[in-house]
Amino acid sequence: MKKVGGRLWLLALVIVASCVSFLPSYQPVFQALPGWLKGILPEKGIALGLDLQGGIHLVMEVDENRAVEIAVDRVVTSIHDLLVDKSIPAESVTRTSLDRITIQFQDADQKAEIQKLLVDFPSFTEVDTEGTDNSLVWQLLDVENKRIKDSAINQALETIRNRIDQFGVAEPIVQRQGLTQIVVQLPGIKEPKRAKDLIKETALLEFKMLDEENHMRLDLPSRIPKDMEAEILRQFEDKVPEGDQILFERLIEKDTGRESRIPYLVKKRVMLTGDVLSDARVSIGQFDEPYVSITFDTKGGQEFERITAANVKKRMAVVLDNTIYSAPVIQERIGGGRAQITGTFSMQEANDLAIVLRAGALPAPLKIVQDLTVGPSLGQDSIDKGVKSTLIAGAMVIIFMMVYYRLSGVIADFALILNLVCLMGALSALTATLTLPGIAGIVLTIGMGVDSNVLIFERIREELRNGKAVRLAVDSGYDKALLTIIDSHVTTLITGVALFLFGTGPIKGFAVTLCLGIAINLFTALVGTKVIFDLWNQRKKVEALSI
Repeated sequence: MKKVGGRLWLLALVIVASCVSFLPSYQPVFQALPGWLKGILPEKGIALGLDLQGGIHLVMEVDENRAVEIAVDRVVTSIHDLLVDKSIPAESVTRTSLDRITIQFQDADQKAEIQKLLVDFPSFTEVDTEGTDNSLVWQLLDVENKRIKDSAINQALETIRNRIDQFGVAEPIVQRQGLTQIVVQLPGIKEPKRAKDLIKETALLEFKMLDEENHMRLDLPSRIPKDMEAEILRQFEDKVPEGDQILFERLIEKDTGRESRIPYLVKKRVMLTGDVLSDARVSIGQFDEPYVSITFDTKGGQEFERITAANVKKRMAVVLDNTIYSAPVIQERIGGGRAQITGTFSMQEANDLAIVLRAGALPAPLKIVQDLTVGPSLGQDSIDKGVKSTLIAGAMVIIFMMVYYRLSGVIADFALILNLVCLMGALSALTATLTLPGIAGIVLTIGMGVDSNVLIFERIREELRNGKAVRLAVDSGYDKALLTIIDSHVTTLITGVALFLFGTGPIKGFAVTLCLGIAINLFTALVGTKVIFDLWNQRKKVEALSI
């Protein structure tokens, strides 16, 4: 007779550890525990997934081409500044396609000099254009083009993570999907619209100068109603000078709450961008109006001081995502590396603006490909149905085993309950996220839990029919079914691991419960039930077995 003392203690230890690990998942009991015990246990238990507690599921796509355009536009500005510093007169430096820059100049003798300067831009190569001595065309290298696009995805991923962290969402999921898509899951979110606006806002902060010389000649209206921007752009399309653009400032009347727009003629050239910001915080003005106070890093502070010194008495527009927030007159040189973004926005809008500025601008706009919002009531309904299905499945299996295998079936039912206890304890200890497919994995585990015992019991029946004693028949039944049980579990485990590694979202939740259930089922079937049979055979000589 095999000794069962060690296995019995192991079984008891596993049950106690599983129950204790599950305590953080049941907060009423967990909060009542003594402080020293709560310090040992993890603070969080099983987290509910988006489909169980409600929230939003977004699949967004990054506009890679726009990321390339933004990168090339910055190089255009750098080349223009370099030519000015070297006192080389150039008619224009413009981006003429997605990844090409054209430099126009009057004197053909300047071509060699400009070519020598552009050696400092190794990401571009000169395009051979015969018969054009007064221009140079430079194209972005394919390798650099690919790097910018890939970098845009990774930077967008990190920026979204930073914004969500500051928004304060528990257990968010932000991961890359495919080549250009990003999946965002925010369980338990109470303001889905605000969260979506915060995530997808590009937050490209730019400082541009107003073209006040041509403003009056263009004769733009002083104010227009909301949603009239497209009409104004169409009306003045042929009148806008080259190198300029029309942008709009949002204006909200405090008394009526009515929105209107103020059109401005703005120079396209970007004087400074938001990538030189080190901080952004909400402050309150003298009239109790919120504004965003921004702080530049060392390089940005020096550049901002230089720009303001060179443009005293001129108007500078603070532009965020092609919307003007303010267009103040520069009264004097501004040092200290600080500036303000004022506008007619609420405290919440100011807070959201500060969040996206602190987290950084997205490298390119995002397009929402899939938008799924699950309400809290629908999530609770999923929980109720999941628990109900688990209880029904468990009850049917328990009754079947008791009727078909009699007393041995009761032992198998004990293993099944032990399996569920250990599974919930393991999920809680790992602070795993339970999803609706995860509940399906638990239900599947219930079926697999009795599969192993069915194999064992059928082997025991064969041995009993061959005339073996009960004790020998039980030992032989377990020995002969061992390899079959291990083979079936290992193959299923391989499938579960593949689902976890390559699946996303709910599929991972299913894979976690499936893999844990398989591993625990091996223990409960081969150790848990065997201990009970050995204890039974050890206490008295059993002549017959109820199986």
